[in-house]
Amino acid sequence: MNGQRPNMFMPALIGGGIAGVLSAIPIVNCLCCLWIIGGAVLASYLLTKDSTVTLTAGDGAIVGALSGLFATFADAIVSIPFNAMSQEFLARFSEKISDYAEEIPEGWAEFLQKSSESSGPWILVGILITAVIFVSLGVLGGIIGISLFGKKKTVPGEDIAPPQDTSNR
Repeated sequence: MNGQRPNMFMPALIGGGIAGVLSAIPIVNCLCCLWIIGGAVLASYLLTKDSTVTLTAGDGAIVGALSGLFATFADAIVSIPFNAMSQEFLARFSEKISDYAEEIPEGWAEFLQKSSESSGPWILVGILITAVIFVSLGVLGGIIGISLFGKKKTVPGEDIAPPQDTSNR
């Protein structure tokens, strides 16, 4: 690679893919923000592992943002099968609440029914909001990763300390 910047695509794809899958799985997704930051840190580590040049915080931010973007797509794809489970859970939840609660606000069941029915534009808005959040967290994780794993490269010959004056004047 002789002084060239390393390819950021594969580290971001690996880190973002893992983070996106973990963020989409129910119960595990409780740590969603942590998964995104961790995926970006992993992407930064993979980037620095094969790098021959000193990487900056900007490089970490870029690989982190890409990682967050890939995590958004992975999350959107993996969460599709879990949406049906969520709708079923919400329907059972509203039935149980209506059995035990005496004073349920008027239209509660209708509100839950409408909120569980997602339309195309609302799905796109949700993905857009997720992308903004995941990219922001990815940038943070990428900067953290570069600060943890970034190698400080030295120019050959600079690692020799200059002679120090040891005389007592």
